[in-house]
Amino acid sequence: MVYFAMAMALFADEDYAEVAARLAGVLGSWGCWDARWGPPTSGGITRARERLGVEPLAGIFARVAVPVADQLTRGAFLGGWRLMSIDGFEWDVPDTPGNAAAFGYPAGGRERPAFPKVRVVTVSECGSHAVVDVATGPVAGKGSGEQSLARGLYRRLEPEWLLIADRNFYNWQDWCAAAASGAGLLWRVKADLALPVLDLLPDGSYRSVLINPRASAAARQRILEAARAGEDLDEDGARYVRVIEYQVPDRDETGELIALITTITEMAAAPAPLLAQAYHERWEHETGNDQIKTHLRGPGKVLRSKSPDMVRQEIYGYLLAHHAISALICRAATEADIDPDRVKFTRTLRIIRRAIGPAAFPP
Repeated sequence: MVYFAMAMALFADEDYAEVAARLAGVLGSWGCWDARWGPPTSGGITRARERLGVEPLAGIFARVAVPVADQLTRGAFLGGWRLMSIDGFEWDVPDTPGNAAAFGYPAGGRERPAFPKVRVVTVSECGSHAVVDVATGPVAGKGSGEQSLARGLYRRLEPEWLLIADRNFYNWQDWCAAAASGAGLLWRVKADLALPVLDLLPDGSYRSVLINPRASAAARQRILEAARAGEDLDEDGARYVRVIEYQVPDRDETGELIALITTITEMAAAPAPLLAQAYHERWEHETGNDQIKTHLRGPGKVLRSKSPDMVRQEIYGYLLAHHAISALICRAATEADIDPDRVKFTRTLRIIRRAIGPAAFPP
């Protein structure tokens, strides 16, 4: 049934019986399916999925979902840091009482939306689009935002990663939690965040300090004086950062100011132009989300599962299938010395669907 969850993602337009028939053929080629056995009925498959639950899929994902790029993969590293990103998306699920209670409906609008939605936040490798960690939750109610789901992922970051995040993820507590993992951080922040200039650097960036928003005015002043003097700071109250600011012009020759903060405070370790370029690798995460939602499942499609646990199981099936495809693309691109972006996901998916077997989609 673990393979079936992945096969549902590969053949999203097929019903249970057809997915099972396709999977039986593949398992037969692996010597895992007796020709005398018939594919199970749709009702039998549903009951088997319910018996399996979500935990086995989550456990397998935790073991196999790791970064797949190596140092020879184009666009995957900045110096010694592996470029990673965090972002979220929403997915329509069937309108059943259980799904509605567990996930809710998005706010806004005069009428209730047709379907509940599940929110998914993932950490992905920019170079390969491979998802390496995930949190799912509701779209309505307390703790339903992307920031809330992301908090459960920060403690699992790796020290050799450089985590890139958009401005919606920043707040003091989450920055500190992510930094505590030892990973490098490169996050965009909103224009109203106070970033006092401590030292201007030759590459155009500057050193600054983040101050706990709970600090009193007097405490803030003491922290600023200590920071300008280069003193060590109590990390519960303040953190040194480096700031990179630049504008991206639009068609009217005006531009939006982009402000990035990073834990990489030494200019020589990563000059500002390279960090600005690295930040825009965050869009690779959007590409990965599109591969999962649009190319695997199909544009505007609703997930199949009618209960919350089966929704989560189905999502893990999609993530496992996408990770396997991303790993194949990354391996092929690295061997050909091209950026994995140049290998079309849709074409690869069609090839796998046509010729699925141990050579194309190994267990």
